[in-house]
Amino acid sequence: MNKIAELLPLPGTVVVDVRTPQEFNDGHFAKSINIPLCELSRHLEELKQAENIIVCCASGMRSQKASLLLKQNQIDCLDGGSWLDINKYSKN
Repeated sequence: MNKIAELLPLPGTVVVDVRTPQEFNDGHFAKSINIPLCELSRHLEELKQAENIIVCCASGMRSQKASLLLKQNQIDCLDGGSWLDINKYSKN
């Protein structure tokens, strides 16, 4: 089974969508929170409290950058790629 699909139903999992608020408002994974990539560094302390973090965006480019930033700050996470993929994993 896919690691993301395993983590999604767990209560301690946080899905962080790093797209802009406008993109997020146009459609997003239902249980995700929006922290735009440009603001992510200001939320490191609160994200350290999360048990499991999955980052996503539109195509996977920004989520890859977000994942790298989090890992550089000793925050374990998974790069979920596109939020549309997260939707697919949640339905399996």
